[in-house]
Amino acid sequence: MSTKSLRVLVLVCSSRPGALGPAVGEWLAGTLTPRAAELGAELVPVSLGDLDLPFLDEEEHPMAGEYQREHTRRWSAIVDAADGFIVVTPEYNYGMPATLKNALDYLHREWAWKPIGFVSYGNTSAGTRAVQHAKQVVTTLRLVPLGATVALRLRDAVENGRVRPAPALAGSARAVLDELVRVAHALRPLREREQPGTPPGPLAGSYVRRLTPDDAPEVTVLQRCCWVDEALANDTLAISALHESPQQVRDWLATWHTMGLWRDGRLLGMARARRNGADWQVGRLCVAPDLRGQGLGRWLLRTIESAAEPGCSQAVLFTGAQSMRNIALYESEGYEAAPHSSADEAACLVKNLML
Repeated sequence: MSTKSLRVLVLVCSSRPGALGPAVGEWLAGTLTPRAAELGAELVPVSLGDLDLPFLDEEEHPMAGEYQREHTRRWSAIVDAADGFIVVTPEYNYGMPATLKNALDYLHREWAWKPIGFVSYGNTSAGTRAVQHAKQVVTTLRLVPLGATVALRLRDAVENGRVRPAPALAGSARAVLDELVRVAHALRPLREREQPGTPPGPLAGSYVRRLTPDDAPEVTVLQRCCWVDEALANDTLAISALHESPQQVRDWLATWHTMGLWRDGRLLGMARARRNGADWQVGRLCVAPDLRGQGLGRWLLRTIESAAEPGCSQAVLFTGAQSMRNIALYESEGYEAAPHSSADEAACLVKNLML
């Protein structure tokens, strides 16, 4: 499961003057903020009434993602940046308010593979019929509705326009957030894979993307697994990849161009590079031990070479002097041994990128 932080939108739906939605949203935020901090989640309140979204006025179908209106592009950016949603909704005539239906209809890809929880309020049914109505719509957009919900019956839960403090309601609200965070982490690989411009990898279901400092935990685990064999082959533990802390990995991820191969939330392999004068310095090429022998290292090497910045005339890499399997791979990809001034017992190999 991912350890990355999550961004959760709290969508207050009612735009009716004097509506209770803002009060319920305020209670929810106050109740959940401490728990959100414990779970590494950020709660972002959004009032649909403040968005000023007119009734859907885009000519193209939302699936096309070709937005002509500024309000649509703004709404798209807000939803796209979120990892999940908690909807605070009243019930109007056995259904959800038109503001929520309209906001959902504006977009398509931005909703996919994100969890959505509901906090409803009303009289006879405490808003639960609005939630059932909304669930039929959100599943069509590939949103994933949670099982945990909060339902506030107004005569019991609200006094003088404010939600009464109640341990049972607070516990139900925390249960919604807890479930949302678990589901959001589990769905993250599906969200990443469907981001525009995310190329597929060489294995079925895999994809490649640039790694960021937030990926430091996964990178730390992967490289420690991979460099054990190098330590054995070269009879040394003096290999930085075996000893780097997650913070040290985070630091270099901020400066190196690092590509990672992923599938189902697992980092399968990676390679990094950066410019050094006219050289494209390649390093940390590794593949999970159980997936070796399938050409993934070769594929990653070619991928990182193709990312070389303009003006780089050669790729340069180092490997252990006794890492015969690595050296054979690099030589088969056009690398040749080259002298170097490093005091380390390592082999230096170079490849002309200008051919």
